Amino acid sequence: MTFETVHSDAPAPDGPALFPTMATMRAMRRLKPDAVPDETLDQLVQAAVWGPSGGNMQAYEYVVVTDRAVMADLAPLWKRCVDAYLATTGKHAPKGMDDAAYGRMVAAIEYQRDHFADTPALIIPCYKFPEAQFDEEGLGVYAASLGPAGLEHMSNTQTRFQALAEGSCVYPGVQNLLLAARALGLAANLTIWHLMLEQEWKKALGIPSDTHTFAAIPVGWPQGNFGPVRRRPVADVIHRDRW
Repeated sequence: MTFETVHSDAPAPDGPALFPTMATMRAMRRLKPDAVPDETLDQLVQAAVWGPSGGNMQAYEYVVVTDRAVMADLAPLWKRCVDAYLATTGKHAPKGMDDAAYGRMVAAIEYQRDHFADTPALIIPCYKFPEAQFDEEGLGVYAASLGPAGLEHMSNTQTRFQALAEGSCVYPGVQNLLLAARALGLAANLTIWHLMLEQEWKKALGIPSDTHTFAAIPVGWPQGNFGPVRRRPVADVIHRDRW
């Protein structure tokens, strides 16, 4: 497996500006401390709200942090999570990425860690999946449709199914938010490191205990320039008709 550079001037199917936007939407971690206007942050959340929502339940909420004092309170939590990541999963470059490129990525992560208190905005997508409503007739159809093996599988994987159900209602909106940020010239990157200390983050932000958080997205004006992303070649990831 190797990574390839996707150039922003590559031919775009059907020609919309969306394709160059996606092709240059790198994770941007070095942010200027300049404030992002509230109306611009509202645009990002509006883009997220336009994302698909399972069953059209729209049970998402977004915590948008811009207060310097709150960000300073969060900075030690961020550092603990980043340090834990860099000491374990993030200790070595992923397969296909050379050490020099990975070193540059780690340097950006460390810069963001060390300057987190200066982050202009942080967006936390949250979701509380509504309690399911079942009746006896529906459960009968459910059991007959899945069969014994299917019912056993669902019983064994219910926790994962629930997590994916919630995530599928959140992450399409998150991708919309990231695309909107890139289109508006804002730097942003998707992280989930905060989940290692999620209860402490929720306490610091007053998020209800029964509401799940799905990302911590730092947002601001970039210090550097947007550039082409590096991804695995399409030919290496497609399985046509079957694996």
